[in-house]
Amino acid sequence: MSKIGKISISIPEKVKAVLSGNVLNIEGPLGKKSINIDLEMFNLNVSDGKEISIKPKKINENSKRLWGMNRSLINNAIIGSSKGYEKTLELVGVGYRAALKGKVLNLQLGYSHDVNFDIPEGIKVAVEKQTIIKINGSDKQEVGMVVSKLKSFRKPEPYKGKGIREKDQYILRKEGKKK
Repeated sequence: MSKIGKISISIPEKVKAVLSGNVLNIEGPLGKKSINIDLEMFNLNVSDGKEISIKPKKINENSKRLWGMNRSLINNAIIGSSKGYEKTLELVGVGYRAALKGKVLNLQLGYSHDVNFDIPEGIKVAVEKQTIIKINGSDKQEVGMVVSKLKSFRKPEPYKGKGIREKDQYILRKEGKKK
Protein backbone atom coordinates (compact mmCIF):
# COMPACT_ATOMS: atom_id res chain seq x y z
CA MET A 1 0.00 0.00 0.00
CA SER A 2 1.13 3.50 -0.77
CA LYS A 3 1.16 5.79 2.26
CA ILE A 4 0.95 8.93 0.13
CA GLY A 5 -1.46 7.49 -2.45
CA LYS A 6 -4.12 6.61 0.17
CA ILE A 7 -4.54 10.23 1.31
CA SER A 8 -7.40 12.01 -0.49
CA ILE A 9 -6.80 15.49 -1.93
CA SER A 10 -9.07 18.35 -0.87
CA ILE A 11 -9.82 20.96 -3.52
CA PRO A 12 -9.97 24.65 -2.49
CA GLU A 13 -13.07 26.69 -3.40
CA LYS A 14 -11.38 28.70 -6.18
CA VAL A 15 -10.09 25.60 -8.02
CA LYS A 16 -12.08 23.47 -10.48
CA ALA A 17 -11.06 19.90 -11.34
CA VAL A 18 -12.77 18.18 -14.27
CA LEU A 19 -12.01 14.70 -15.63
CA SER A 20 -12.53 14.42 -19.39
CA GLY A 21 -11.46 11.11 -20.87
CA ASN A 22 -8.11 10.24 -19.30
CA VAL A 23 -7.08 13.90 -18.81
CA LEU A 24 -7.66 15.72 -15.50
CA ASN A 25 -8.01 19.46 -16.11
CA ILE A 26 -7.29 21.67 -13.09
CA GLU A 27 -8.11 25.36 -13.33
CA GLY A 28 -7.55 27.99 -10.67
CA PRO A 29 -6.86 31.71 -10.23
CA LEU A 30 -3.11 31.31 -10.93
CA GLY A 31 -3.24 29.01 -13.95
CA LYS A 32 -4.38 25.85 -15.71
CA LYS A 33 -2.79 22.43 -15.67
CA SER A 34 -3.78 19.19 -17.39
CA ILE A 35 -2.53 15.81 -16.21
CA ASN A 36 -2.74 12.55 -18.14
CA ILE A 37 -3.87 9.66 -15.93
CA ASP A 38 -3.84 6.00 -16.94
CA LEU A 39 -7.46 5.04 -16.22
CA GLU A 40 -6.77 1.40 -17.12
CA MET A 41 -4.54 1.22 -14.04
CA PHE A 42 -6.24 3.70 -11.65
CA ASN A 43 -9.73 4.71 -10.51
CA LEU A 44 -10.04 8.48 -10.07
CA ASN A 45 -12.98 9.82 -8.04
CA VAL A 46 -13.85 13.53 -8.08
CA SER A 47 -16.57 13.94 -5.43
CA ASP A 48 -18.67 17.15 -5.70
CA GLY A 49 -15.63 19.15 -6.83
CA LYS A 50 -14.35 19.12 -3.22
CA GLU A 51 -12.19 16.01 -3.01
CA ILE A 52 -10.17 13.76 -5.31
CA SER A 53 -9.07 10.22 -4.49
CA ILE A 54 -7.01 7.87 -6.61
CA LYS A 55 -6.88 4.07 -6.17
CA PRO A 56 -5.30 1.34 -8.31
CA LYS A 57 -7.62 -1.20 -9.92
CA LYS A 58 -5.15 -4.03 -9.32
CA ILE A 59 -2.30 -3.83 -6.81
CA ASN A 60 1.04 -5.00 -8.24
CA GLU A 61 4.62 -3.67 -8.19
CA ASN A 62 4.05 -1.25 -11.08
CA SER A 63 0.79 0.22 -9.75
CA LYS A 64 2.26 0.62 -6.25
CA ARG A 65 5.17 2.57 -7.72
CA LEU A 66 2.97 4.93 -9.74
CA TRP A 67 0.15 5.40 -7.21
CA GLY A 68 1.88 7.89 -4.89
CA MET A 69 3.53 9.70 -7.80
CA ASN A 70 0.21 10.33 -9.57
CA ARG A 71 -1.37 11.52 -6.32
CA SER A 72 1.55 13.92 -5.75
CA LEU A 73 1.33 15.28 -9.32
CA ILE A 74 -2.40 16.01 -8.86
CA ASN A 75 -1.80 17.60 -5.44
CA ASN A 76 1.06 19.78 -6.77
CA ALA A 77 -1.13 20.97 -9.66
CA ILE A 78 -3.96 21.91 -7.26
CA ILE A 79 -1.62 23.78 -4.90
CA GLY A 80 0.06 25.50 -7.85
CA SER A 81 -3.20 26.72 -9.37
CA SER A 82 -4.50 28.03 -6.02
CA LYS A 83 -1.44 29.34 -4.08
CA GLY A 84 1.49 28.96 -6.47
CA TYR A 85 5.09 28.15 -5.69
CA GLU A 86 7.89 30.53 -4.71
CA LYS A 87 11.63 30.10 -4.26
CA THR A 88 14.18 32.69 -3.17
CA LEU A 89 17.79 32.81 -4.37
CA GLU A 90 20.64 34.74 -2.78
CA LEU A 91 23.75 35.95 -4.61
CA VAL A 92 26.75 35.79 -2.26
CA GLY A 93 30.02 37.34 -3.39
CA VAL A 94 31.72 40.66 -4.03
CA GLY A 95 30.23 42.33 -7.11
CA TYR A 96 27.55 39.66 -7.67
CA ARG A 97 24.40 41.45 -8.87
CA ALA A 98 21.11 40.73 -10.59
CA ALA A 99 18.96 43.09 -12.66
CA LEU A 100 15.72 42.58 -14.55
CA LYS A 101 15.59 43.93 -18.13
CA GLY A 102 12.14 43.13 -19.52
CA LYS A 103 11.91 39.34 -19.96
CA VAL A 104 15.66 38.87 -19.44
CA LEU A 105 17.43 38.42 -16.09
CA ASN A 106 20.91 39.97 -16.22
CA LEU A 107 23.42 38.44 -13.79
CA GLN A 108 26.89 39.74 -12.97
CA LEU A 109 28.69 36.79 -11.41
CA GLY A 110 32.37 37.66 -11.52
CA TYR A 111 32.90 36.45 -15.07
CA SER A 112 34.38 38.68 -17.79
CA HIS A 113 30.87 38.89 -19.27
CA ASP A 114 27.31 39.27 -17.96
CA VAL A 115 25.06 36.21 -17.98
CA ASN A 116 21.64 36.85 -19.59
CA PHE A 117 18.87 34.38 -18.72
CA ASP A 118 15.60 34.39 -20.72
CA ILE A 119 12.65 33.96 -18.34
CA PRO A 120 10.24 31.24 -19.58
CA GLU A 121 6.48 31.73 -19.92
CA GLY A 122 4.46 31.22 -16.74
CA ILE A 123 7.35 32.20 -14.45
CA LYS A 124 7.56 35.55 -12.66
CA VAL A 125 10.95 36.80 -11.47
CA ALA A 126 11.39 39.71 -9.06
CA VAL A 127 14.74 41.18 -8.01
CA GLU A 128 14.76 42.55 -4.47
CA LYS A 129 17.84 44.57 -3.57
CA GLN A 130 20.47 43.41 -6.07
CA THR A 131 21.36 40.14 -4.43
CA ILE A 132 17.96 38.53 -3.80
CA ILE A 133 15.90 36.95 -6.60
CA LYS A 134 12.34 35.65 -6.07
CA ILE A 135 10.94 33.14 -8.56
CA ASN A 136 7.15 32.52 -8.64
CA GLY A 137 5.01 30.22 -10.75
CA SER A 138 2.08 27.83 -10.75
CA ASP A 139 4.05 24.78 -11.95
CA LYS A 140 6.29 23.29 -9.24
CA GLN A 141 8.53 21.50 -11.72
CA GLU A 142 9.07 24.59 -13.88
CA VAL A 143 9.91 26.79 -10.85
CA GLY A 144 12.41 24.16 -9.69
CA MET A 145 13.97 23.92 -13.16
CA VAL A 146 14.47 27.70 -13.37
CA VAL A 147 16.02 27.78 -9.89
CA SER A 148 18.31 24.86 -10.77
CA LYS A 149 19.41 26.54 -14.02
CA LEU A 150 20.18 29.83 -12.24
CA LYS A 151 22.13 28.02 -9.51
CA SER A 152 24.20 26.22 -12.16
CA PHE A 153 25.64 29.53 -13.43
CA ARG A 154 27.72 29.88 -10.23
CA LYS A 155 27.56 27.00 -7.77
CA PRO A 156 28.41 27.87 -4.14
CA GLU A 157 32.05 27.07 -3.43
CA PRO A 158 33.06 25.49 -0.10
CA TYR A 159 35.84 27.87 1.01
CA LYS A 160 34.19 31.31 1.07
CA GLY A 161 30.61 30.27 0.24
CA LYS A 162 30.45 32.52 -2.84
CA GLY A 163 27.87 31.71 -5.51
CA ILE A 164 24.12 31.47 -6.04
CA ARG A 165 22.23 29.59 -3.33
CA GLU A 166 18.68 29.14 -2.15
CA LYS A 167 17.58 30.98 0.95
CA ASP A 168 18.55 29.02 4.08
CA GLN A 169 20.56 26.47 2.04
CA TYR A 170 23.40 24.97 4.07
CA ILE A 171 26.80 25.08 2.39
CA LEU A 172 29.41 22.60 3.64
CA ARG A 173 32.41 24.79 4.45
CA LYS A 174 36.02 23.65 4.25
CA GLU A 175 39.03 24.98 6.08
CA GLY A 176 41.63 26.74 3.96
CA LYS A 177 45.19 25.68 3.33
CA LYS A 178 47.52 25.81 6.35
CA LYS A 179 51.20 26.81 6.45
